[in-house]
Amino acid sequence: MNEMLNDAKEQIKSPDEYQKKAAEIKATQLLGIELLSSIYMLAILNMILMGDGSSNILNKDSLTDFTGNYGFGKTNDKFPADAFVLNPPYSAPGNGMNFVEKALSMMQKGYAAIIIQNSAGSGKATEYNKRILKHSTLLASIKMPVDLFIGKSSVQTNVYVFRVGEAHKKDDVVKFIDFSNDGYTRSNRKKASNNLKDTDHAKERYQEVVDLVRFGKGKRRLFTEKEYYEGTINPENGTDWNQTAPIDIKPTLEDFKKTVSDYLAWEVSNLLKNQDCEDERLGK
Repeated sequence: MNEMLNDAKEQIKSPDEYQKKAAEIKATQLLGIELLSSIYMLAILNMILMGDGSSNILNKDSLTDFTGNYGFGKTNDKFPADAFVLNPPYSAPGNGMNFVEKALSMMQKGYAAIIIQNSAGSGKATEYNKRILKHSTLLASIKMPVDLFIGKSSVQTNVYVFRVGEAHKKDDVVKFIDFSNDGYTRSNRKKASNNLKDTDHAKERYQEVVDLVRFGKGKRRLFTEKEYYEGTINPENGTDWNQTAPIDIKPTLEDFKKTVSDYLAWEVSNLLKNQDCEDERLGK
């Protein structure tokens, strides 16, 4: 929501008009769904305490009970979602891609970002992925740090970014980003005051990921060529969402020179050793 408010503040110069737009965002432009009653109540209380307005948070099963309508006020109207963010339960079918498929199928346009166990993109959710690509384009696949959820989980995760409403074509470019080094050092010390430290330009790295996804390789600064790669996927495959930059194995002239140099050094070393052995045998 903060991003939506910041965007509104940048575009609306009148303080009164901004306040009206902020109230509209808080009241009608957010929708959340939570199955567990206890978590649902915590979310409602948090919204009240933070002053986030009467946001639509529904205590429903998003897979079976949600029809796409507003939860309050305009209950007969469809919620016109054009942005979707999710961290699904990885134990669900397809590592949680069943939730993603349901949500994106209810959107007409917009963008979506999910963080999920990366095996979902390499074989655990093949059929879900193929169906998703029939109506949504995979824009980016971002490999996250393995210790991202340190203390809670150690699974390898990826963030997948989609443009909703356009089927993925075989020639569509996908940005593959290795974000294993996000600039943060994490610890799992229970009594530590700060378990997350910026040790390598973390804020700049996160901003660069955003820029790379939006604009492409022209925005590469901190990332190496091995960490950023533009490639394609097969929409009929569903298992090729986790790619890395190809390694050039063609030998160069420098490789040849180094090999010859190493071989000559080895030959000279052997000759000297043999000479020493011969001198010892002759008593020299």
